[in-house]
Amino acid sequence: MAARLSVPQKVQSALWARAAGRCQYRGCNRDLVGDLVAGRRDPLFGFIAHIVAQTADGPRGDPVRSPALCRDLENLMLMCGVHHKLIDLDAAADHPEDVLLAMKAEHEERIALVAGIDRERASHVLRFGASIGSNEALVSTQAIFAAMPPDHHPASHQTIDLELIGHAASDAEPAYWAEQQANLQRNFAARVSGRIERQDIRHLSVFALAPQPLLIELGRLLCDIVPAVVHQRHREPPSWDWQRDCSPIAYAVGEPAPDKTGPVALKLAVSATITDDRLTAVLGDKAAIWSLMAQGAHNDIVRCPEDQETYRKMLRRLFDLIKAVHGPGVPIHVFPALPASLAVETGRVWMPKADPELAIYDQQPGRGFVRVMTIATDSQNLGR
Repeated sequence: MAARLSVPQKVQSALWARAAGRCQYRGCNRDLVGDLVAGRRDPLFGFIAHIVAQTADGPRGDPVRSPALCRDLENLMLMCGVHHKLIDLDAAADHPEDVLLAMKAEHEERIALVAGIDRERASHVLRFGASIGSNEALVSTQAIFAAMPPDHHPASHQTIDLELIGHAASDAEPAYWAEQQANLQRNFAARVSGRIERQDIRHLSVFALAPQPLLIELGRLLCDIVPAVVHQRHREPPSWDWQRDCSPIAYAVGEPAPDKTGPVALKLAVSATITDDRLTAVLGDKAAIWSLMAQGAHNDIVRCPEDQETYRKMLRRLFDLIKAVHGPGVPIHVFPALPASLAVETGRVWMPKADPELAIYDQQPGRGFVRVMTIATDSQNLGR
């Protein structure tokens, strides 16, 4: 057996820097810097592992390539003791060269990407949902933070959490909606508004899973007071990362017939189809029904941010058109079937000084659409 050759200190330092002091085994990412500083020598200490072994008789060894690559930075990985032992002893056959090279490349590319983001791209994470503590999708801050690059990175490891409070009433009772809307407004004022005014928060990344009327209310509170990105939770695969695996959504606008002179309705059918009879059952046969619909509506339809941008532009034009036809003081009855991010965007698009009040409806089992919330300016509320 050939004598083992030590890796030069400058190469070791370069490897630790590229790995950001973390285990490069896929899915581990363990912070090894603390062990390095403490000088610990237990199985959790950081080890420099060879992809092509130092010697020909080692794991993935080769008579020619082993001596040539033994000190090559591109042939080295930083690993915790557990995974170093796994790739060299316990499961060497399951870790061929190409697999380890892919792990190394993924890890170093991610570190370079995150470290290269400048301070101006820092964004505070806002989470909103029913019982965040028990909602797996919102609890996983690792998954949430991973969805932010390359455009933004977390401004803090601490998230801003706006939680729906527990309530004895069910969502079929008016008291539930009034209490949850007021709770959201109080929490937003206490935890977000002041920090925006002090310019402590300059950008928000929003991750929200909640009933659609409350998501619309969250969007109203956000409005355009601070730049924000609203992320979408995907069902397949379960992830907050943009998927970009399908064509852009084809939206279509529908207008009411001239003889429909009743209450003004707006049907937002993106995650599911909504038939007009479900609206007329609430507002009567004369309801003037406007619509913004997605072709092939389904509950996992929003796959890229461009789908949000198009929705915002079309909804803004639709609000203006409705106002031009019916007048600025006529309330709009909103019937939503929307992905969570578009529900938030609906509230953000609404302009408090320019648009009519919105009467928001919720679909409830056995009852159909039920009016649960009103979104209005203070002056509109005074006139009610």
